[in-house]
Amino acid sequence: MKRYGMLNSSIAKVLSDLGHTDYIVIGDAGLPVPEGVPKIDLAVTAGTPSFQMVVSAILDDMVVEKVIAAEEIVGNNKTQHEFIEQLTEEKVEYVSHEAFKELTKQAKAIIRTGEITPYSNCILQSGVFF
Repeated sequence: MKRYGMLNSSIAKVLSDLGHTDYIVIGDAGLPVPEGVPKIDLAVTAGTPSFQMVVSAILDDMVVEKVIAAEEIVGNNKTQHEFIEQLTEEKVEYVSHEAFKELTKQAKAIIRTGEITPYSNCILQSGVFF
């Protein structure tokens, strides 16, 4: 049994299979999942687990070179916007919510949280471990 790191076996498998520039999506409870993209559903109840809890746990195990979020988060969810801005040393890339949903089609997996606040979604682009 693993002692440290990601204990969820589905997420651990996705993380170990990532290559440079691959995407994983951390989404709120309402983010649509494109056909063909695996969904790892962690939602238990409204708000549990939270978006921030899941993103933080994944960042403990993943090298991220870029974060992508919907530009609508800036004016519609100050708490999550501030959280996303502090995730990495790299600048966050913002795209329209429609463009964000298009990008999710390229994801290796979408991890669904119990988050129910608007635009609590991000794409983590895998980096290179040095």
